Parts: sequence; structure tokens; C-alpha cells
Amino acid sequence: MTRRKVTPAIVVEGKYDKIRLESFLDAVILVTGGFRIYHNADMLALIRHYAETTGVVILTDADAAGFQIRGYLKGAISGGTVYHVYIPGIHGKERRKRQPSAEGLLGVEGVDGETLIAALERAGVFAAEPRPRSEITPLHLYECGLTGTPDCTARRRALLEAMGLPPRLSVKGLCEVLATVTDPAELPEYIGRYLPEEAAT
Repeated sequence: MTRRKVTPAIVVEGKYDKIRLESFLDAVILVTGGFRIYHNADMLALIRHYAETTGVVILTDADAAGFQIRGYLKGAISGGTVYHVYIPGIHGKERRKRQPSAEGLLGVEGVDGETLIAALERAGVFAAEPRPRSEITPLHLYECGLTGTPDCTARRRALLEAMGLPPRLSVKGLCEVLATVTDPAELPEYIGRYLPEEAAT
């Protein structure tokens, strides 16, 4: 796989995630050390610096810990440009580990390069000029049958799976992802590409 240039700095949880990304990306990659970022003021200051200059990509695992670290970083970075890149919830075990993680999901280090590239592309990381963020709200999801209906949870899960996003992604998180790729007017059509049988009219 040809190495691709990424301008924003990429923030990952561990050193093996960094090694994985360095095999096919030419980028500055920052390691949080998992929950140690909570007490690492220097690393947090560096992440904020990159957010204000080149932008940063938050790329954490699809498990509960990954979402907790992502949430902490989201609250700690008040300015600049932040790309939230999500990997799908893929069950499996990394080669170097004897046992799978507590939730049985692959971390960034265990996900194949093509899937990671697709996740970065979906978030607009490779775009010369990132798409301006529109405002997608839970009301827009409601209008598309993704909230407030008896089977909305199943529909959202099906959409998340079809889009290659983690199944635990919240409604708010889904709104944020959709805002990077579409706008309210185009949302029903966009969802229909992934869930044609559920396309809103």
C-alpha cells in the first residue's frame, strides 16, 4: 500500500496504533498512552497546538475506553480543527495479544489499512479543503426515522454498520459524523444510499 500524506496530526491511544498507521501514512502521530492523557499536560498542550495549526484527527478504538478518551479530548480541545474518525466495531484479536480485549473488538492496530483509509476519507481528512460542517441535529434524524420510532435503534445500528461506524456511537456522535459528509437537505438521500429500504421520503 502506498503511503499517503496526512496534514493534520493524528491522535491515537497506544504505540502499536502508531506503528500500524506509520506503515501506510506519512503523518505526525501523537500517542495519548491511553488514560494517561488525563495527567499528561504536556501532551495535551501539544494536541491543542496541532488543533490550532494543522488540525488534529482523533482516532481511538471502538470500545468503551476509546469513546471515553475521545470524549475527554473533545472537551479538552476548545479551538482549532478536529476530525473525529471512527473505526467499525470489528470482533477479533490482535496478533500480538494472547486474548482479545474485554469487549472482543479490534483496536486501531488490528484494523486493516483499507478500512482505516476509508474511515479517514469519510471524515474528509484527505480533502484539500475540508467540507464545511453543516448542522445535523437529532430532529433531522427523527425526520428520517432514526429516532423516536419503535424500530429506530435497529435502523440506527443498521446504518452504523453499513457506514462502517462503531455500533456504540451515540445519536449526537452520528449527527457529528453526518455533518461532515452531507447537509440536512441531502440527508434523506444520503441515508438511503446505505439503507435503501428505509429511505425517508
